[in-house]
Amino acid sequence: MTHTADLERWPRRKLEEWQFEQLSALLKCIIPANPFWTKKLTDAGVAPSGLTSLADLQQIPYTTKSELVEDHHSHPPYGTNLTFRLTEYSRLHQTSGTTTGKPLRWLDTPASWEWMLACWSTTYRLLGLRCDDRLCFPFSFGPFLGFWAGFEGAARQGNLCLAAGGMSSEARLKLILDNQVTWLGCTPTYALRLAEVAAGLGIDVASSSVRAILVAGEPGGSIPSVRARISTVWGARVFDHWGMTELGPIATECEDDEGVLTVNESACIAEIIDPDTGLPAQNGRGELVITNLGRTGSPVLRYRTGDLVESDLTPHSSGRTWLRLRGGIQGRTDDMLIIRGNNVFPSSIEAIVREFPQVIEFRIVVTRHREMPHVRLELEPDPQSIIPDLADTIAATIKQRLQFQAEIQIVPSGTLPRFEMKAKRLVREN
Repeated sequence: MTHTADLERWPRRKLEEWQFEQLSALLKCIIPANPFWTKKLTDAGVAPSGLTSLADLQQIPYTTKSELVEDHHSHPPYGTNLTFRLTEYSRLHQTSGTTTGKPLRWLDTPASWEWMLACWSTTYRLLGLRCDDRLCFPFSFGPFLGFWAGFEGAARQGNLCLAAGGMSSEARLKLILDNQVTWLGCTPTYALRLAEVAAGLGIDVASSSVRAILVAGEPGGSIPSVRARISTVWGARVFDHWGMTELGPIATECEDDEGVLTVNESACIAEIIDPDTGLPAQNGRGELVITNLGRTGSPVLRYRTGDLVESDLTPHSSGRTWLRLRGGIQGRTDDMLIIRGNNVFPSSIEAIVREFPQVIEFRIVVTRHREMPHVRLELEPDPQSIIPDLADTIAATIKQRLQFQAEIQIVPSGTLPRFEMKAKRLVREN
């Protein structure tokens, strides 16, 4: 049996040969059992038996989220991407629906869920989780996948895991402090929100037992100013993590590789493409495309994630050969704004805003003025530390770095919404 600890140091050619074996086994399992993939490959004229190497993966057409949403809409409630009878599925999770407006319901068999937990086992090993670490997951344990598998994966390893769903932020803070939690798993937004609540209660979380915070669900974990802010207020190391409900937990920041996401290539095949042409990216910068290899109950082949990344080809001192993504997720193709001819991502605006600790919360509102996009940045400052020229300073910084003039609006304390799961800070008003 091959262990992931061995796979992560294999030469690329050997790793790719192994990935092709896994892909072949997956295709043998899902064709013709899975209606979605049988039809998709037949329509594309692709016969699994005709694929002879990993390079032939490009014969399979890309898969998009809108395609999956349409399949679910046409075949409610779960679509046709089901390899087995419905009675063989035991887990249901659901996407947030923030991109398409229509959430996807995703089913997993017990075997696929075990694959998910194995992915998390690899993640925890790369993170440097210790057997004596205590984890708390302060998020709503609803249908959104979130950290569900992360919770169960850590519990499976024997770590003490605390579920903090259905609790107020104050109650969660008490749970964390009373149980001397060492790891938190939440969104970057909620890590800052918990710190905000703690400050209001006179609690110094920087002196607590929390030594690490695993963040996911938003690009903030890859934004240096956001990471620095979370690390400072908590006095803890911040680790970024990336995955999708449709794909599972795929990439993580390693203990010995700060600021870089390492893709778990024992669980998937990763490609980076030019988002405009669909061809392989020539400079390693482009859109991340993922084929998961072990989720046989509802697999996804060549999925266009919409996430923009940059590969890091520098050999790692540990000997790992898995794909590394410098700076993590750098933006999303569907979030890009074109302001006065400049390509601007919301994450770039957030990177600037988070440099100012006086700002507690913010929102980006995009409207049209004389047929041109106009950005209004709403800022909610800390009433205890507001500075007179805060709006002018942030506007000048945006103008200098991003080359456009943003309207800055200071709003009263408590005006903007707070988020526990994925923050929705980009508002488009037509």
